[in-house]
Parts: sequence; C-alpha cells; structure tokens
Amino acid sequence: MGNENNGAGRAGSVSRKTNETDIQLSFAVDGTGQAEIETDVPFLNHMLDLFTKHGHFDLNVQARGDVDIDDHHTVEDIGICLGQTLLEALGDKKGIKRYASVFVPMDEALAQVIIDLSNRPHFEYRAEYPSQQVGSFSTELVHEFLWKFALEARMTLHVIVHYGQNTHHMIEAVFKALGRALDEATSIDPRVTGVPSTKGVL
Repeated sequence: MGNENNGAGRAGSVSRKTNETDIQLSFAVDGTGQAEIETDVPFLNHMLDLFTKHGHFDLNVQARGDVDIDDHHTVEDIGICLGQTLLEALGDKKGIKRYASVFVPMDEALAQVIIDLSNRPHFEYRAEYPSQQVGSFSTELVHEFLWKFALEARMTLHVIVHYGQNTHHMIEAVFKALGRALDEATSIDPRVTGVPSTKGVL
C-alpha cells in the first residue's frame, strides 16, 4: 500500500479472507458518490451507501461473513478494510486539509463528527441510543465499525450524537456526518505546501 497520488485518482483496494469473512473492497476518495455494496448486513449496506453519497466517494464492497453467528465479524472486518484503503488512497497526505468538524441533523437527531488525519489512531464516541437494535442490527456494532475504521486509517475520530429519539435517525446522522467530514478533511487545499504539519510528515 502507499498511493502518493493526491489529486484525481486517490484510491485503494484490499482483499481480506479469514475463517470468518471474505471481503473485497475498493474505495476512491475522489469519486462521484457511486456505491456498489453487497454484504450480509442490510443495515450496514444502507449506512455505507449514505456515507458514500454524502462524501462524494466511490465504494465497492463485496462481503460474506458468518452472520449465522452474528453480524460482528462482518461489520468489524469491513471497517478494517475501509480504513486500510483510505490510508492507501491518501498516500503521503500532501496538500490535504487534514481537519474537519461537521454537524448533520436527521429529523430530531443531531450528530457531530470531528476528524484529524493525523497518523495517530484515536477514537472517542459519545452516543446513547434509545434501542439496542435497529431491525436485526445491534447498535453496539456502530462503535465496532467506527473504531476499526479509525484504527486502520490511522486517524483521530470523535463522534458525538448530541440528541435524538429514533435510533435509526441517530445512526444515519452519524454516517452522513462521517462522509461529509471525511470529504472535507481529505480535500486538497491549494494553500497547503507539503503536508499540513509542523513535523513535516503525517
């Protein structure tokens, strides 16, 4: 991995096959919002589609997992793969804005996502959902997905759900905000020479 393209064409791909999951995933930072997502977790498919559309990315995911046990391994491994492809796509990170903070409302719910593409993986999560399930999807898997995504992408990610009454709306606001914040943080700022860090590297 290690794509140094920082204009059009920033993309990554990965294949991950374990005894628990089989995943092929490709991700383009500079996309048009095109999502082709086929997994065994319908709610995650919906959230990834929202993330892709609102971030103007291109995402292709083909994933099969041991959902006869539960959705955990599939959701976790997709988060891992997405983080790895983002890290590959950004290469040396020259010219990027690096930071973003975005609020997104979804009817009565309000979520905020703050990103620093710092090369220092850290995750903070503040969310209390009214329900532990959305359909067959366990809400605790939102944390699992986001944490593994942040870890593998080597970014600092803070997610705050300020309030809401409908669990679906609250999680949807998170994924929309994640897409918009990542779009902003990865965008090229013509004022930036090299990488946006006094250290000289990210």
